[in-house]
Amino acid sequence: MKTHITHLFILALLLLTSCRDITPDTIISQHGKYTYCGTVKNGRYDGYGTLSIGDSMIYAGQWHGGKRSGKGVSHDSLHHRIVGTWRADTLVRGTWTDSTGTYSGEMNRDAIAHGHGSFADTQQGFYSGQWRDGQRTGFGFALLPKKHLRIGEWSKNRFLGERLEYTADRIYGIDLSRFQHDVGRRHYPIDWSRLRIAHLGTISRKRVRGKVDYPVSFCYIKSTEGTTIRNRYFRADYAAARRRGIKTGAYHFFSTRTPADRQARFFIANSKFSKGDLPPVLDVEPTHAMIKKMGGADALFRAIRTWLRIVGQHTGTRPVLYISQTFVNRYLPSAPDLKRDYNIWIARYGEYKPDVHLVYWQLCPDGRVTGIRPEVDINVFNGYRSEYEDFLQRECIK
Repeated sequence: MKTHITHLFILALLLLTSCRDITPDTIISQHGKYTYCGTVKNGRYDGYGTLSIGDSMIYAGQWHGGKRSGKGVSHDSLHHRIVGTWRADTLVRGTWTDSTGTYSGEMNRDAIAHGHGSFADTQQGFYSGQWRDGQRTGFGFALLPKKHLRIGEWSKNRFLGERLEYTADRIYGIDLSRFQHDVGRRHYPIDWSRLRIAHLGTISRKRVRGKVDYPVSFCYIKSTEGTTIRNRYFRADYAAARRRGIKTGAYHFFSTRTPADRQARFFIANSKFSKGDLPPVLDVEPTHAMIKKMGGADALFRAIRTWLRIVGQHTGTRPVLYISQTFVNRYLPSAPDLKRDYNIWIARYGEYKPDVHLVYWQLCPDGRVTGIRPEVDINVFNGYRSEYEDFLQRECIK
């Protein structure tokens, strides 16, 4: 790129110099406040030439049929010096550099980033993707200064996340509690022989390709809550899932009213942890009032760390933290160690994948599964088959 820029500036200097010695195919043309210096053909600017106002150059480069067409050098309204490509007097691609970084890509007629392009900033960050009116808008990926990668959709420079397309190639799972058995006074058994995901819920928009008829590849079952509540169906569901070859794990619903160490030991005493099982999960869903009552976010995170440490030591694996997108936005920034060191299972029912160290995404609470009468939480693994196999090898109970 530097060679190309240098060539164009040398060209511009030669054109300005050549105006002093006019030849038959090199002219100086004055149109109002504009001055053209360069070659013509059939009375129109054609070949190489410069267009200027007074001593200020507007454009230096190639012309065809009286219009800028080809490689050239110009400036935009922000005084960026642009090396670009013109077509029929319109800038279509270009490169500019200023104090913030370097942009290279498609532009609109006002020389503003528009279409596909890339930007490398001075802090070693990088973005490549779609732009609209000078802002990142559309699909793209960004490598942030600390080597954090974001891939997905953007809107007016704000990262929205990856919008998934649901197909049979993805890895799906469910999570169960007593509510998949009991609705009011009615009891419904699970027919494990018929288990298939049949619908991804209606609570949010989703892009689905093909028919929704997916196998259940993994299953988390609620075991305990606080220090007194046990799921009466845990052991039967756990055994049935394992018999069907479904990867299985246990989760604990966290309480803000009882000590975390007692909750961890209650979970351990009432759960099953077999070789090959999925890592255990801590389900954290307190309201702001609950967090405030227990002493604030710092107290909450101390308790979470205690539970994760005790259960992790007992099972020999790293537990997963289940939280909502609201919790991520409001509280997780004050616990960067948890975001850094633990895998996240997130409940977010929007259409974009959340920007965390994601392993599972609960994409709806109102899914339908053949063989289960009530509604079911449907989850998707963050990756495809090869990433899933790597995760099982690395994170499951040994």
